Amino acid sequence: MQFQDKRIVITGSSRGIGLACAKEFLRLGARVAINGSNDTSTRAALDVLGAGDRAVAAPGDVSTRSGCHALVSNAAEQLGGIDVLVNSAGVGTVGPIEDCTEAMWDTTLDVNLKGTFFCIQAALTQLRKSHGNIVNVASDAGLIGENGLTVYCASKGGVVNLTRALALELAPEIRVNCICPGYIDTDMVRRDMIEVAADPAAAEQELLNYAPLKRIAAPVEIARAIAFMASDDAPFMTGAAMQVDGGTTAGHTTG
Repeated sequence: MQFQDKRIVITGSSRGIGLACAKEFLRLGARVAINGSNDTSTRAALDVLGAGDRAVAAPGDVSTRSGCHALVSNAAEQLGGIDVLVNSAGVGTVGPIEDCTEAMWDTTLDVNLKGTFFCIQAALTQLRKSHGNIVNVASDAGLIGENGLTVYCASKGGVVNLTRALALELAPEIRVNCICPGYIDTDMVRRDMIEVAADPAAAEQELLNYAPLKRIAAPVEIARAIAFMASDDAPFMTGAAMQVDGGTTAGHTTG
């Protein structure tokens, strides 16, 4: 995969999958715009990356249309255009439907789905110029239901079908794909799924057992799959929802 001097914008790249993507694209020769929700988180990520002028700061809140357009415009100006947009910013929402508030619903859908849509809208002019492509970070929870994750499933299911619809609308100039990871060893998963549990060790073991491969993935495993979809090695791929989930969406095991 060749990304020498390609211009990559990655939302939510101050941590987790987004930060792993930034490291991978930089390793492959790209120039990357780093996005956290504020200046502090964005600058901290840049310090971790240590990439000099090959990584630029594009902080901003993706939960609003104006925030999406501002951060994408800022990134495009600093990079001199956009070749790839990776929509990685996301939040998790865990709990039974009885405990879900309107604020929880709004926050989850605003970041995970609305943010994806409006960052794409903001990047269209640049992506058409470059004949670039988009990779959205969805989830295995966007393909199957999961107990206790109703709001999150709704948001990520929206990302999957948004990807398909935009792949049709933006073809042939722009490819649009999404990746559907299973559980990943990120701070968000540990904070929202493990550390809050009455028995964190048991909760972690439950996550390890969830996928047929009996583990959770490292962020770099998802980053490498995203880089593949964004690369010239996948020129005939658009509208795809690629599972990298350890087998969770393959079906049910027995015994």
